[in-house]
Amino acid sequence: MGPLDPRDYSRRTLLANERTYLAWWRTGLTTLTVALAAARVIPDLGHPAARWPYTALGVLFAVLGTICIVYAERRRRSVDRAVRQGGFAEPDPRLTLLLTVGGTVAGVAMLVLIVLDG
Repeated sequence: MGPLDPRDYSRRTLLANERTYLAWWRTGLTTLTVALAAARVIPDLGHPAARWPYTALGVLFAVLGTICIVYAERRRRSVDRAVRQGGFAEPDPRLTLLLTVGGTVAGVAMLVLIVLDG
C-alpha cells in the first residue's frame, strides 16, 4: 500500500462540504413546506376562529427556510475557499443565533396554537 496523498483529505472535506450544503437546502425546503402547511393547510382543515396567527407563523417559517437556503450557498463558498487555502471557516455566530432564536420562537408559537385551538 502506497503513501497517502494529502490531497485526499481536501477532497473528502470538499465532498463533506457539498453534503452539508445539500443538508442546508433540505432543511430550507422542509421549512418552506412547514410554512405552507402552517399558513394554508392547517387553517383550511381546522377552521380556526382567526387565521392570522397561522399566516404569521407561516411567514416566520418561510423566512427561516429562505435564510437556510441563502446561507447554504454563502457557507459553501466560504468553506470551499478556506479548505483550498488550508484554513477553516467559522460559521457566522449571528446567523446561527438568529436561526436558533427564530426556530425556537416558531416552535413555541406552534405549541401555543396547538394548545389554544386544540
